[in-house]
Amino acid sequence: MTDLLYQTDSYLKTFTTTVLAVDEAAHSVLLDRTAFYPGGGGQPADSGVLVWQGVELPVTRARKGAEGIWHALAEGAPLPPVDAAVEGRLDWDRRYALMRTHSAMHILCGVVYRDYGALVTGGDMEPLHGRMDFEFESLSKDLVGVIEAAVNREVAADHPVRVAILPRDEAFQIPDLIRTKINLLPPEISHIRTIELVGLDLQADGGTHVHSTAEVGRMRIVDYKSKGKINKRIYVELD
Repeated sequence: MTDLLYQTDSYLKTFTTTVLAVDEAAHSVLLDRTAFYPGGGGQPADSGVLVWQGVELPVTRARKGAEGIWHALAEGAPLPPVDAAVEGRLDWDRRYALMRTHSAMHILCGVVYRDYGALVTGGDMEPLHGRMDFEFESLSKDLVGVIEAAVNREVAADHPVRVAILPRDEAFQIPDLIRTKINLLPPEISHIRTIELVGLDLQADGGTHVHSTAEVGRMRIVDYKSKGKINKRIYVELD
């Protein structure tokens, strides 16, 4: 299995690793450790390069498999063989923008849940912008302005962001750990990773985040839409 370096250090930009397996059909390599996030929870997978024998091999996508994290290389790039030592380098500007965006989504989620009790029904993000769906029947234009002011107060409050990996039974003692309408955590997962915006939000999450809410920067709610009588969609952009 792949050691998931991003779970404990989201600021790791480069790392050394060894090829465990090669999938020629998918033009991918399985690594014994990686800082590449494979995507999930609305956060896209990382991109970057693997460096082997002095040559940069573009990583077009990291994806999770039963054996660990597979790294798809650009068409035409050579595949390092099993046991090859390689260096991974993230596209850091893109990753850091996604970290800011993901933490912004948690600020939005924390404020909406705290102030209105609305659960998340979906979400998606790209660097510096994203959207989140809520079970929020009463959302209105005036209320959107109130929410935008509230989330930016929480950005300015500079809440520390803490990561923990807990045994499943311990994690599920935390009230309101799952903020989505449906619990998407498979029962076979024995340990749960949590992200805490201290004083604002604590929930299960597998993605990458900044160290404090101040790093997110100013958030703007640029639009909202009704996706049905109850479901409402909020669109956010970061400066």
